[in-house]
Amino acid sequence: MRGYVQVYTGDGKGKTTAALGLAIRAAGAGLKIFIAQFIKRGDYSEIKSLKRFSDLITVEQFGLGRFVQVTPPKVDIDVARKGLETVKKIMEKGEYNIIILEEANVAINYGLFSDTNLLDIINAKPLDVELIITGRNAAPSIIDIADLVTEMKPIKHYYKEGVEARVGIEK
Repeated sequence: MRGYVQVYTGDGKGKTTAALGLAIRAAGAGLKIFIAQFIKRGDYSEIKSLKRFSDLITVEQFGLGRFVQVTPPKVDIDVARKGLETVKKIMEKGEYNIIILEEANVAINYGLFSDTNLLDIINAKPLDVELIITGRNAAPSIIDIADLVTEMKPIKHYYKEGVEARVGIEK
Protein backbone atom coordinates (compact mmCIF):
# COMPACT_ATOMS: atom_id res chain seq x y z
CA MET A 1 0.00 0.00 0.00
CA ARG A 2 1.34 3.46 -0.89
CA GLY A 3 1.89 5.79 2.04
CA TYR A 4 1.11 9.49 1.95
CA VAL A 5 2.06 12.59 3.94
CA GLN A 6 -0.82 14.01 5.97
CA VAL A 7 -0.76 17.30 7.88
CA TYR A 8 -3.30 18.24 10.57
CA THR A 9 -2.92 21.91 11.45
CA GLY A 10 -4.94 24.96 12.46
CA ASP A 11 -6.06 26.67 15.65
CA GLY A 12 -8.98 24.34 16.33
CA LYS A 13 -9.20 21.35 18.64
CA GLY A 14 -8.73 17.88 17.20
CA LYS A 15 -5.33 17.58 15.52
CA THR A 16 -3.87 15.08 17.97
CA THR A 17 -7.25 13.39 18.35
CA ALA A 18 -7.43 12.83 14.59
CA ALA A 19 -3.91 11.41 14.47
CA LEU A 20 -4.56 9.09 17.41
CA GLY A 21 -7.87 7.99 15.89
CA LEU A 22 -6.00 7.05 12.73
CA ALA A 23 -3.47 5.14 14.84
CA ILE A 24 -6.20 3.14 16.56
CA ARG A 25 -7.91 2.41 13.23
CA ALA A 26 -4.58 1.26 11.77
CA ALA A 27 -3.87 -0.94 14.80
CA GLY A 28 -7.28 -2.52 14.28
CA ALA A 29 -6.09 -3.46 10.79
CA GLY A 30 -2.89 -4.97 12.20
CA LEU A 31 -0.58 -2.13 11.11
CA LYS A 32 2.35 -0.98 13.24
CA ILE A 33 2.48 2.65 14.33
CA PHE A 34 5.25 4.81 15.80
CA ILE A 35 4.23 8.07 17.49
CA ALA A 36 6.89 10.69 18.19
CA GLN A 37 5.56 13.36 20.54
CA PHE A 38 7.51 16.60 20.38
CA ILE A 39 7.36 19.13 23.23
CA LYS A 40 5.15 16.88 25.41
CA ARG A 41 6.42 14.89 28.37
CA GLY A 42 4.28 12.97 30.80
CA ASP A 43 1.67 10.31 31.24
CA TYR A 44 -1.25 11.91 29.39
CA SER A 45 -4.50 9.98 29.05
CA GLU A 46 -3.68 9.04 25.46
CA ILE A 47 -0.37 7.53 26.60
CA LYS A 48 -2.20 5.41 29.17
CA SER A 49 -4.76 4.16 26.66
CA LEU A 50 -2.24 3.50 23.88
CA LYS A 51 -0.35 1.16 26.21
CA ARG A 52 -3.24 -1.26 25.59
CA PHE A 53 -2.06 -1.45 21.98
CA SER A 54 1.64 -1.74 22.84
CA ASP A 55 2.11 -4.68 20.49
CA LEU A 56 1.27 -2.39 17.54
CA ILE A 57 1.65 1.21 18.75
CA THR A 58 4.90 2.63 20.13
CA VAL A 59 5.02 6.12 21.65
CA GLU A 60 8.19 8.05 22.43
CA GLN A 61 8.29 11.58 23.82
CA PHE A 62 10.93 14.03 22.64
CA GLY A 63 10.09 17.02 24.76
CA LEU A 64 10.58 18.26 28.27
CA GLY A 65 6.93 18.98 28.97
CA ARG A 66 7.03 22.74 28.97
CA PHE A 67 5.84 25.40 26.60
CA VAL A 68 8.67 27.18 24.87
CA GLN A 69 7.69 30.81 24.35
CA VAL A 70 11.10 32.40 23.97
CA THR A 71 14.33 31.22 22.43
CA PRO A 72 14.45 27.56 23.47
CA PRO A 73 17.29 26.40 25.70
CA LYS A 74 19.85 24.10 24.10
CA VAL A 75 18.51 21.11 26.08
CA ASP A 76 15.06 21.48 24.45
CA ILE A 77 16.63 21.74 21.00
CA ASP A 78 18.82 18.69 21.64
CA VAL A 79 15.86 16.55 22.76
CA ALA A 80 13.75 17.53 19.73
CA ARG A 81 16.57 16.94 17.26
CA LYS A 82 17.32 13.59 18.88
CA GLY A 83 13.67 12.79 18.20
CA LEU A 84 14.02 13.58 14.51
CA GLU A 85 17.13 11.40 14.31
CA THR A 86 15.25 8.58 16.03
CA VAL A 87 12.39 8.93 13.55
CA LYS A 88 14.81 8.82 10.62
CA LYS A 89 16.43 5.61 11.94
CA ILE A 90 13.04 4.03 12.55
CA MET A 91 11.94 4.83 9.00
CA GLU A 92 15.14 3.29 7.63
CA LYS A 93 14.47 0.04 9.53
CA GLY A 94 11.04 -0.29 7.92
CA GLU A 95 9.31 -1.77 10.98
CA TYR A 96 6.38 0.67 11.06
CA ASN A 97 3.59 1.30 8.56
CA ILE A 98 2.61 4.66 10.03
CA ILE A 99 4.72 7.32 11.71
CA ILE A 100 3.05 10.20 13.54
CA LEU A 101 5.03 13.33 14.37
CA GLU A 102 2.84 14.99 16.96
CA GLU A 103 3.36 18.73 17.44
CA ALA A 104 6.21 18.76 14.89
CA ASN A 105 4.77 21.93 13.35
CA VAL A 106 4.85 23.61 16.77
CA ALA A 107 8.43 22.44 17.28
CA ILE A 108 9.37 24.27 14.07
CA ASN A 109 7.59 27.43 15.24
CA TYR A 110 9.45 27.34 18.55
CA GLY A 111 12.80 26.87 16.81
CA LEU A 112 13.46 23.36 18.12
CA PHE A 113 14.27 22.32 14.56
CA SER A 114 13.69 23.82 11.13
CA ASP A 115 11.21 23.07 8.38
CA THR A 116 14.27 21.94 6.38
CA ASN A 117 14.96 19.32 9.07
CA LEU A 118 11.38 18.07 8.77
CA LEU A 119 11.50 18.17 4.97
CA ASP A 120 14.55 15.88 5.17
CA ILE A 121 12.42 13.38 7.11
CA ILE A 122 9.56 13.69 4.61
CA ASN A 123 11.90 13.21 1.66
CA ALA A 124 13.46 10.14 3.31
CA LYS A 125 10.04 8.53 3.83
CA PRO A 126 9.75 5.12 2.18
CA LEU A 127 6.93 4.87 -0.36
CA ASP A 128 4.93 2.45 1.79
CA VAL A 129 5.01 4.51 5.02
CA GLU A 130 2.18 6.88 5.96
CA LEU A 131 3.54 10.00 7.68
CA ILE A 132 1.25 12.16 9.82
CA ILE A 133 2.41 15.60 11.02
CA THR A 134 0.37 17.57 13.55
CA GLY A 135 0.47 20.98 15.17
CA ARG A 136 -0.62 24.56 14.64
CA ASN A 137 0.95 26.86 12.07
CA ALA A 138 2.30 24.32 9.60
CA ALA A 139 5.06 25.87 7.52
CA PRO A 140 4.13 26.61 3.90
CA SER A 141 6.95 24.31 2.76
CA ILE A 142 5.40 21.42 4.72
CA ILE A 143 1.91 22.18 3.39
CA ASP A 144 3.26 22.30 -0.18
CA ILE A 145 4.89 18.86 -0.01
CA ALA A 146 2.03 17.12 1.86
CA ASP A 147 -0.50 14.95 0.05
CA LEU A 148 -3.34 15.80 2.45
CA VAL A 149 -3.72 18.89 4.64
CA THR A 150 -6.57 19.38 7.08
CA GLU A 151 -6.96 22.65 8.91
CA MET A 152 -8.86 22.50 12.18
CA LYS A 153 -10.76 25.76 12.48
CA PRO A 154 -12.33 26.86 15.76
CA ILE A 155 -15.94 27.93 15.43
CA LYS A 156 -16.93 27.70 19.09
CA HIS A 157 -15.09 26.32 22.12
CA TYR A 158 -16.08 26.14 25.80
CA TYR A 159 -12.52 27.11 26.73
CA LYS A 160 -13.56 30.70 25.96
CA GLU A 161 -16.17 30.32 28.72
CA GLY A 162 -13.45 29.41 31.24
CA VAL A 163 -13.64 25.60 31.00
CA GLU A 164 -10.19 24.17 31.69
CA ALA A 165 -8.78 21.10 29.90
CA ARG A 166 -10.54 18.00 31.24
CA VAL A 167 -8.90 14.63 31.87
CA GLY A 168 -9.98 12.15 29.23
CA ILE A 169 -11.36 14.83 26.90
CA GLU A 170 -8.59 17.39 26.29
CA LYS A 171 -5.76 15.86 28.30
